[in-house]
Amino acid sequence: MRRREFFILLGGAAAWPLAARAQQPDQMRRIGVLMSVAADDPRAKVQLAGLLDGLAKLGWVEGSTVHIEYRFAGGNSDQFSVLAKELIALHPEVIFAQSTPVAAALQRETRAIAIVFVEVSDPIGSGFIASLARPGGNLTGIIQYEPGIAGKWLAMLKEIAPSLARVALLANPKGTAYDYFLRNATAAASSLGIEIISSPVDDVADIERSIISLARQGNGGLLLPPESFIYAHRDLVIGLAAEHRLPAVYAWRFIVKEGGLMSYGIDLVEVYQQSALYVDRILRGAKPAELPVQVPTRYETVVNLKTAKALGLDMPSSLLVRADEVIE
Repeated sequence: MRRREFFILLGGAAAWPLAARAQQPDQMRRIGVLMSVAADDPRAKVQLAGLLDGLAKLGWVEGSTVHIEYRFAGGNSDQFSVLAKELIALHPEVIFAQSTPVAAALQRETRAIAIVFVEVSDPIGSGFIASLARPGGNLTGIIQYEPGIAGKWLAMLKEIAPSLARVALLANPKGTAYDYFLRNATAAASSLGIEIISSPVDDVADIERSIISLARQGNGGLLLPPESFIYAHRDLVIGLAAEHRLPAVYAWRFIVKEGGLMSYGIDLVEVYQQSALYVDRILRGAKPAELPVQVPTRYETVVNLKTAKALGLDMPSSLLVRADEVIE
C-alpha cells in the first residue's frame, strides 16, 4: 500500500503531551460520543477502537482518566436530536460527532460545548464553520473529502466502462451533504461525457426503483457517496448492481470487500485515531474556534476483480496499477 502523509493540518499541529495521571471517578474528564449507527455495528466498533487507541496514546484512558458517554442512533435520523439533548444534559467537555446530520443535531442544541466532527463532507456549506483555517465557533474536526472527490469517482467509472453515458448519484439527503456531492458531480460530469441523474432515496423501494430505472436506460453506472442509509442497505445495492450489470463506485473499501466493484476513499480508522488529537487539545484548554479543520491527503483505491468479471468488465491496467488493494 502506498503510504503518503494523511493530513494537512491547516495552521500546523504538533504532537501533544502524552502524560495524564490516573484520577478518581469524580475527577475524570468527560467526553460525549454520538454515532448515527447502531452500537453493535461492526464498522462502528472498529472505528471507535481507533478513537480510544488515539486517546489512550495521549493519556486519556477510558475508566481511568476519562469518562465517555456513548449514544447510538441505530440509523434512525429521528433519534439524532433526542440523543444530542441527552448528551448535552450530561455536560461533557467535548463531544465527538460522527457524520453531518449528527453534527447538525448537536449544533442546534449547543453553541457552548466543543464538538469534534468526522465523516463531514461540507462543513462550511453545512454552517458548522466559517472557514477551514479558522472555524470560528464550537465545531472543528476532520473533513471527509476534498471537493474534487466526485470527479475522481466518475473518472474511475468511465475508466472501467468507457461507454458509460449516465450515472445515478444514489444517497439519502438526510444522511449526507447530498447537494454538495450532486453539485460537484454535475460540474465534473460534462468533461467526461456523462449525465448525472439525481437519485435521492429514503427507503428500500426508492433504491430499487432508482437502480431499475437506470438499468433500463442503458450505459449507466452508480455513484454511492458516504452515507449511513446506503451503508445499512449495501447488500441490496450490491445485489441490484450485479443483477443489472451496473458498474458502481463507493466511498468505503469495506463495501468492495463485501462484493462492490471499486472504491476510492479514506481510511476511517485512521481518521478516528487522528481525531483524538483535537479531543486532547480541547481537554487541555484549546478552543475549537481556533483549531483548523484537518484535510485528508491520503486516499486508497480498492478494486474487486471477481465482481468486475461477473459484470463482464475488464479491469483496466491503469486502475490495477493505482490500486492499494486488489480483491480476487
